Amino acid sequence: MKRTLERAPNGFTDRQGSHDDSQSESESGLRTEEKATGRQGWFGETPLPQLRGTSQQELVQKGGWGEGQEQSGGCCSAWLSRAAPMGPEKGWYLLLCLALSSAAADPAERQWQAVDVVLDCFLVEEGRNPGGFAGSRNMVKALLVLRQVPVLDDGSLEGFTDFQGGTLAKDNPSITFEASVNLVQIPQAEALLHADCNGKEVTCEISYYFLQATEKAAWFITNVQVSGEGPDISMVMKTPRDAENGAVLHPTLNLPLSPRGTVQTAVELQVTTQTPSLSLLLGSSASLHCGFSMAPGLVLTSVEWRRQHKGSGQMVYRWTKGQQHAKREGAILEPEQLLLAGDASLTLPSLTLKDEGTYICQITTSLYQAQQNIHFHIQASPKVRLSLANKAVPATLVCNIAGYYPLDMTVKWTREELGGAPVPVSGASFSGLRQSSDGTYSISSFLTAEPGPEGTTYTCQITHISLEQPLSVSTWIAPPATSPRSANTLKW
Repeated sequence: MKRTLERAPNGFTDRQGSHDDSQSESESGLRTEEKATGRQGWFGETPLPQLRGTSQQELVQKGGWGEGQEQSGGCCSAWLSRAAPMGPEKGWYLLLCLALSSAAADPAERQWQAVDVVLDCFLVEEGRNPGGFAGSRNMVKALLVLRQVPVLDDGSLEGFTDFQGGTLAKDNPSITFEASVNLVQIPQAEALLHADCNGKEVTCEISYYFLQATEKAAWFITNVQVSGEGPDISMVMKTPRDAENGAVLHPTLNLPLSPRGTVQTAVELQVTTQTPSLSLLLGSSASLHCGFSMAPGLVLTSVEWRRQHKGSGQMVYRWTKGQQHAKREGAILEPEQLLLAGDASLTLPSLTLKDEGTYICQITTSLYQAQQNIHFHIQASPKVRLSLANKAVPATLVCNIAGYYPLDMTVKWTREELGGAPVPVSGASFSGLRQSSDGTYSISSFLTAEPGPEGTTYTCQITHISLEQPLSVSTWIAPPATSPRSANTLKW
């Protein structure tokens, strides 16, 4: 879905705000005027508002890296342990440090900028049937504005300005959510910002999030997906129900509107995956990414990884405070990374076909719960061998294809006369499909090989999803006047 950003002729509007807590806030504590960086806290000894427009080289001078240290993830962890404060914000500092370290090749050209990320979304309204059961889904167009999200700028952000808002139409009111990201980090925000330029499609759905709570508030959960390699982001957003004096209520949501006519929310939990779809080879190791960040005051209570495949589900891994339970042998989740950086990624060694399926990473806090789905596929590359079944004239060729997965695979036969071009050959037959104990497939293809007057080269070509390009095996069939002989060569 197309992303909308506003551009001004005078360039990027940088609204530097005051770094104190005297700004106007609603009764629920949500900001109605955002700070310049949209984030609280300190980066070492440098207030975060001062990091806007800070290059990687300047960050080193501010104390981000020690003298003589390499700008690497390990260095970031070492620096973080001594410089960053404890608490839920700590993962954001590590993310910032790691992101800056990725720009080591041109530190002077990449700087942090805070921008409004604007997404076209749908608000999903669930209809109710008698008895309280869910009915039809009503999709209403909505706009989501993630306010002042820090992103790394390589110069392409020149000209972008803050979201200006608009007025609501009386007959067909639109819904615009303004979401503050003060309390959490939005990883890979550049992927959302530059999706159109990169040929990616962004889909966004906002749904009501029902919570048993005593405070007067409303909650929504937003699911954002970027086509291709992701990321996928789920965000729990909170908005106050109490209206200030004179505040206008949204005609359908019955929630207070800001002077710009928007519903103001704050993101209090986000769960992200950078690997929404993953394919790996049989026997290798997999790292299923799942990251999260939460608002101060929330407590992480559990992390669960579940697998669903062909209608059945099972627990793979569960973490609770002080306890870990791996249902799948060898499954690993690093508790230190979980608590330090909000990294709930799961590692699976020695993959088998039993590991295939949809993995659900579920993050549960003292108040909220959100999850990400990862579609995980196992592949096994075929092994191909071409041989003569007999030495009669005409000879029978056998192309054995073994150990491949998944099932879909194509076999193509060609023949090539001396000095000629390869020509497709029909008439091949196949053996029955075989499946080994590890779940991989094998099959044989047979072809009667008519020798040419000067000999003929026959090729068996295999196409499979696990192969970057087709795999070919060839043999030469001698002319009838000479004794049959063959020479196998592998062509890529």
